[in-house]
Formats: sequence, structure tokens, C-alpha cells
Amino acid sequence: MRPARIALLIAVLGASSAQAGMFDDEEARRQVTDLRIKTEARFDQQGKAQLDLSGQIQRQAEEIARLRGQIETLNYELETAKKRQQDFYIDLDTRLRKFEGPATGSAAVDPASGENPKPAGDPAREGQEYEAALNQFKAAKYKEAAAAFAAFVQKYPDSSLAPNAQYWLGNAWYAQRNCNKAIEAQSVVTTKYAASAKAPDAWLAIATCQQELGNPTGVKRSLETVIAKYPTSPAADTAQQRLKKK
Repeated sequence: MRPARIALLIAVLGASSAQAGMFDDEEARRQVTDLRIKTEARFDQQGKAQLDLSGQIQRQAEEIARLRGQIETLNYELETAKKRQQDFYIDLDTRLRKFEGPATGSAAVDPASGENPKPAGDPAREGQEYEAALNQFKAAKYKEAAAAFAAFVQKYPDSSLAPNAQYWLGNAWYAQRNCNKAIEAQSVVTTKYAASAKAPDAWLAIATCQQELGNPTGVKRSLETVIAKYPTSPAADTAQQRLKKK
């Protein structure tokens, strides 16, 4: 083969190789560009998803904060209502005792012997100890109030203030979230002091505790007992209203 032809062939082959290399580079650049576009699109999609998730989390946080605020408001209103109710009963208790007169502390005379089987109590002292226990309750010192009322009914079981003290003993236990002890204390009012003015309220207190303990049958029975035994009492009206709501 002549040298000129050989040189021409080499030149042609070189040009073809260069052109093929150029095409290879362009294909590589195109693939890189496509990959970059796809990667950027994926990142954009992930970024949008993260923004959406962040927005959802923020909205949920705001909703939780709103609900927490409502719960705190409701708790405050509930505690305020309970405090008003306690103040009402304490005020009513004080007013009724003024009408009832001082405690006598004296037991009935034995018709056989003509003597008192138990010595007369000290009305002034009884009143002071009762007021001291009630003041503990007013100050929200429920543990101390429970101990003071328990001591009072043990010391003065025949006092005219004993039914009241026993009733507030039950309330003191309820204020400490001990419904079993509260029911136990109020049951003494409904049995031993069933004729007292506190008995119908004690039945209502028992119904409240039974409701918190998840005993709807007991609640219904207690409310119906109030209506049956004390139909003219304010507690009977309350019991009627509570039964209608069930």
C-alpha cells in the first residue's frame, strides 16, 4: 500500500475515533444532566413533604395548646364551682346551727333510775372544737380537717353537732380524692344520724362518690333513697334533677 493511502486511512480512522469520543462525552453529559435534574426533583419533593409535615406538626401543636387551654379553663371553673358549693354548705351549716341552738351534750334520762347515763357535755367547748375543725376545712387543710372531725365524733357521739361533723368528715375524705373513705363516713350519717338534716345531703355525697367509682346502679339507688326518705328536702329536688340527666 502506498504511503499516501496509508496516511489518509490513518487520518480517517483518527477522525472517526475523535467523533466517537465526542459523542460518548455528550451522552455522558446528557446522562449526568438527567440524573442531576431527577435528583433535584426528588430533593424538591422531599423538601415539600418535609414542609407539609412541619406544617401539620405546627397545626397539631397549636390544636393541642388550644385544647390544653380549654382543659385548664374547665378545671378552673370546676374547682371554682366546687369551692362555691363548699362555701354555700359551710354558710348553710353555720346558719342552721344558729337556729338549732347550742349543743346540749346531755344524754336522755333513764326512766328507771332517773339519772343521766352519761355526763353532760360542755356545749361551748364542743362548739369551739367543731368550729376549729370546720376552719381547717375552709382553709383546704383536708387531712387535718378529717382528723379533727373524726376526733370530734369519737369524743362527742351524742352531740347535736355530731351529724354535721360526721358529714364534713365525709367531705374532707372526698376532697382528698378518697371516695371509699368518704362513702364510709357518709354512711354513718345515713344510718346513725338518719333523722338529722345532714342525712339527705349525705346520700347525695354518696351518690357523687359512687358515680366517680363507676357504680351507676349505686348512684341510682342512692338518689332514689333521697327522694323516698326525704321527699320535702332540697336534696330530693337535686336528686330528681340528677336522675333526669341519666
